[in-house]
Amino acid sequence: MKFTVEGTKTDFLSAIRSRRSYYGISNQSPISADRVKELVEEAVKHTPSAFNSQSARVVLLLGEQHNQLWDMTRDVLKAIVPADQFESTEQKMQGFRSGFGSVLFFEDWSVVEELQGSYPAYQDRFPVWSQHSSGMLQLVVWTALEAEGLGASLQHYNPLIDEKVKEKWSLPESWQLIAQMPFGTPTDSPGDKQFKPIEERFKLFK
Repeated sequence: MKFTVEGTKTDFLSAIRSRRSYYGISNQSPISADRVKELVEEAVKHTPSAFNSQSARVVLLLGEQHNQLWDMTRDVLKAIVPADQFESTEQKMQGFRSGFGSVLFFEDWSVVEELQGSYPAYQDRFPVWSQHSSGMLQLVVWTALEAEGLGASLQHYNPLIDEKVKEKWSLPESWQLIAQMPFGTPTDSPGDKQFKPIEERFKLFK
C-alpha cells in the first residue's frame, strides 16, 4: 500500500498499524533515493511544532555516508563495551549498517533558547515541547517509510556519538541529536506485537 496525501483516513490508520521495528534490513529499496528524500522533506515541512517553532533538523544518510555512521558508532562502542561482550554489539551495528540509509533527527537548541527568551512564562516547557515535536516527526517519517515498503527501527546512541556526527558532517553546534533511524528493505518479520487491554489505556466521556 502506498500512503499518499490523497489517501483516506483508513489508509492512514493502516499505515500506523503496519509500522513496526525492523532489525533485519537490506541495502535495497523498493523506492528511489529521490523518493526517500521527498518523503523526509515533506515530513519535516508538515509535522507540527509548538509555537510553529520548526525546530526540527534532519540529516539523511545514504550509501557510503550511511555506512560511515554505523562504522563510527561501532568504533565508539568498542572503546567502552567490554571485549567479551562486544560481539553482540558488533552484530547489531552490522545489522544497521546493512540497511539502505539512515535518518538522523535533531532539534536546533538555538530555536528553543530563542523561544525561552521570548516567552519566559513558558521557558521550562519549551525543551519538553521540542521533544514532543521530534517524537511526532519520527513517527511521521517512520510511518511514511513503512507505507512505501521499507522497514526501520529507532535507535538512540546519543550522546555517545553526538560530537563525532557533528564533526563528520559539519553540523552546527546548536543541533542536538535525538535519534537515529536505519532503514532498508525488510529481511525478516518483526513478529507478533502484544497489546495491553485498550480499556486500561483509553477512556471516553460523553
